[in-house]
Amino acid sequence: MALIGMLITLIPCLGALNWVNILFAAVGLLVSIIAFGTSRARDKSGSVAGIICCLLAFVLGVVRLILGGGVL
Repeated sequence: MALIGMLITLIPCLGALNWVNILFAAVGLLVSIIAFGTSRARDKSGSVAGIICCLLAFVLGVVRLILGGGVL
């Protein structure tokens, strides 16, 4: 969901939604890290995918805000 939100914020004039998407990606990253820590050894693939997707959405959202002038 965070990656879909990040793709939506790439549309011109919707860049301010990055602030919401970054928070959404941070919460998803936190939940994925907790799931990774509490799951068994065989069941960690879903939480690893969540960590990667949320981290990617978070980093790209911050880069988009920096390039677009949203962070001064």
